[in-house]
Order: sequence, then structure tokens, then C-alpha cells
Amino acid sequence: MKENHVAIKVWDLPVRLFHWVVTALLILQWVTGKIGGDLMGYHVYCGYTILSLVIFRILWGFTGSTHSRFASFFAGPVATFRFARRLFSREAVPQVGHNPLGGWMVIALIVSLLLQAGSGLFANDGVATAGPLANLIGLEASNKVSDFHDANFKVLLALATIHVCAVFYHLIFKRENLTPAMFTGVKEVPESLLRHRREANRDTPPRRVASRESAIAEFPSAWHSVALLALSIALVVTLVVVGSN
Repeated sequence: MKENHVAIKVWDLPVRLFHWVVTALLILQWVTGKIGGDLMGYHVYCGYTILSLVIFRILWGFTGSTHSRFASFFAGPVATFRFARRLFSREAVPQVGHNPLGGWMVIALIVSLLLQAGSGLFANDGVATAGPLANLIGLEASNKVSDFHDANFKVLLALATIHVCAVFYHLIFKRENLTPAMFTGVKEVPESLLRHRREANRDTPPRRVASRESAIAEFPSAWHSVALLALSIALVVTLVVVGSN
């Protein structure tokens, strides 16, 4: 018999917005970078925005909601290998948050995004546009950083492609649709994954039905995320302004 699934809140709004806004900005970065010319101004400011969001996501990875924290999905090599061995079976291996391989992909994407946005501060397009910190390292070094900037964008596209392919693989091969949760924040998981939480010692009588939220999940207030985002933007603005002067 097919196991009953329970709807629980997993992904908070900041994580979902980060996912889709960065996706849109990367597409815009690719278009403006290819066309160049007058669009390079948009390219630069999109880069600042991405850097601010990546800094926010790193901070959120330590202080955000339960399943958005790095500690919740940063698996060691043994756990990752055990999960990978079951990857090519038709049996789904449901997780409340990211699975071990997905967790490593998140880390890889964040690192690549950070390198991409950070290198853009020192890069130049060989025509009329240069990052605000390019003058600090000289033209020759800036050209080398520009080469890295171009190469890392290809790495970033490759990672994004693998990520999308993995989502389709889970949908088609394992019959596990991961996409809706990135819009709604609510994920359908087998009831057995939550049983240990419902059976844990509690001060109140146990519920007759499972909660829509994980019993151990924590979701910080909206003001917490706003404060972290403001801090991230302030850091980038300060870096750009100081470096430009």
C-alpha cells in the first residue's frame, strides 16, 4: 500500500525568494553580458544585487529557519555515499529538506555565485566597463580576474543545468515532484518521516492528526530576515563606495 503523505512547511519565504530572484538575475546577467554596450550598466547593478543576496543567504544559512541552515543539509561523505548508492533505484528516498547530494549542490552554487559576483568587482569588459575595485589591482590583474569571471560563469551554468536535470530526474524517474515546494514552501512527505516527532515526549497531549509544520522546525520572524538583508546590502554598498573612492 502507498504510504500516506503529510503536508508540512519546509521552505521559508526568504529561501524561496532567493531561489527565484537569483535565477531571474542570472538570466539577465547572461543576456546583458552577451549584448554588452549600454546594457553593461544593468549587468553591474545586477551583480551588486546578486552579491547582496548571496551574503544574505550565507548569513541565513546560520541563523535562518531549520531547513535553510547549512547544518541541516551539510552531509558528510559517508551519508552522501549511502544516499548516492540509492540514487539510480526507482525507489524514492524522500527527505524533509535537502537530500545529501542536493545539499552539496546548494553549497556549490552558493560558492560559485559568491566567486562570480565577487570577481565582478575586479573585472572589466575590455571596453568601457570595469568593476568598482578594478583600479585597486591594476589592468593586468583585472584582465586575469575577468578571464576567471568568464570561466566561472560557465561553471555556474553547468551547476545550474545539473540542478535542473536532477529535479526532472526525481520527477520522472522517482515520481517525486520537488518544484511546488519552492513556490508554496509546503512539501508532501511520508508520514513515517514525522512519526518520531509526533511520538516524542511532549507537555501537551498528542495531536490526532499530523501538524502541517515539522515539530522541530523553527521559522524566524520577518524582521530577522529584513535586518539580515539590510546588513548584506549595506556591506556591498560600503564595499563599492569605499573601493570607488
